[in-house]
Amino acid sequence: MNATSFDPTRVPHLLGAFAPVSDEVDIEDLEVIGELPATLDGTYVRNGPNPRFTPIGSYLYPIDGDGMLHAVRISDGRARYLNRFVRTPALVAEEKAGRALWGGLESMIMPGADEVGPELADTFKDLPDINVVRHAGRMLALAEAACPYRFDADLATLGREDFDGSLPAGMTAHPKIDPETGEMVVFCYALEPPYLTWSVIGSDGTVTRGPTPVAGVDEPLMIHDMALTARYVVLVLAPAFFDLDAAMAGGSFLAWRPERGTRVMLVPRDGGPPVWADDDAFWMWHSVNAYDDGPGAQAPVVLDYVEWNRLTIGPSTESGPVTARLVRARIDPAAGRMSRTVLDDARVEFPRIDDRRTGHRHRHTALATGTGRTDLLSGEYDAVRWYDTETGAEQTWDAGDLSVGEAVFAPEPGPEASSDDRGYWMTFATDRTDGESWFLVLPAEDPASGPVARVRIPVRVPLGLHGTWLPTEEP
Repeated sequence: MNATSFDPTRVPHLLGAFAPVSDEVDIEDLEVIGELPATLDGTYVRNGPNPRFTPIGSYLYPIDGDGMLHAVRISDGRARYLNRFVRTPALVAEEKAGRALWGGLESMIMPGADEVGPELADTFKDLPDINVVRHAGRMLALAEAACPYRFDADLATLGREDFDGSLPAGMTAHPKIDPETGEMVVFCYALEPPYLTWSVIGSDGTVTRGPTPVAGVDEPLMIHDMALTARYVVLVLAPAFFDLDAAMAGGSFLAWRPERGTRVMLVPRDGGPPVWADDDAFWMWHSVNAYDDGPGAQAPVVLDYVEWNRLTIGPSTESGPVTARLVRARIDPAAGRMSRTVLDDARVEFPRIDDRRTGHRHRHTALATGTGRTDLLSGEYDAVRWYDTETGAEQTWDAGDLSVGEAVFAPEPGPEASSDDRGYWMTFATDRTDGESWFLVLPAEDPASGPVARVRIPVRVPLGLHGTWLPTEEP
């Protein structure tokens, strides 16, 4: 991309429901239409790209953009909203300058020492703008492949988190927490060897397995998400390769090479050699869940995920429509083979389950979807859809003029409420007609009936990426 010709006013993902906001607010006693369930006591936090200053050079959604955390605190049927930027050293430097100093990743614009000092000069900008996780008392804003940033209960940034130096390169934005062991399993890709590593952080926050290189990965490639079973770390290696030479010459930093196919890797959690299964090329932004389908070392692995027919960022040489659908892969570790079955052919993304089922059989999957409106941008959805793995049934709530985000599950508290139809799905939504934003709470037992509570947010909340429900009392 020619950085000098970049015009941010013509970038769709900087406009409309995606347009960034600059004000940080803290507003109590929000208006509630309907009734917030009395059992909900906690905070929903969502992250997303939100440039603090007008971008320069380039802007590639959803990779670029400063992180901004948006939170709704719920207790005793009342709600409070607050938002805060994730203040990285680069963002602090830009705030001092009063303008953007770093360009988007495609432009490769990095300030020199005369502008930002020797420590930040000629470095990439930290972008912890994708996801949120709480583990061992730490609340973390997660980036694509870098150290996360820790924040407190008021969303104030506490600093970069490298787990006492044990994870100096960080992790990607989608770690998985094993509900049985309490371990958080993470992976990280890099532009230099080792190109792919995985690590384990114990339930107490101590790194019990440091960065472990994955054998057989000898090129830098992008892997956005993972899955976890009791036996395996499940990684999908689609043919999206980094090409720094092309980027430095003004081309794309990502190259889609479908002739290479997609490989699914099962990395034994006990440290054994990985198992590979090859297939035709597809891209995966997000997994749903994975589990071992039976006892024994040779039991198949089931992986549910959203399958795209090609990479959806950067230039593409492929023609034809872009598709995204809910797919189940069945991987045979003994034979190194996999098969794929379409579960739901609706155009979907942002899949979520009851996180207590991570690594085990799950029943319900919530997904953002579209109803056929043609004026929505990529990454914008106007409905929420649920798929039942036991019955194959689907149900959809049409949000009408609202653009909705990822739906996150909040279980009813108490050990007796272990089923994933005992709780609520929650998400932010923005009205496309007037820009007004809402926080929606839908009942899990009948989500297609629509929200039981709509919380009016007095300021606009831009469409973002991933969030989590944090009960007041951490399990």
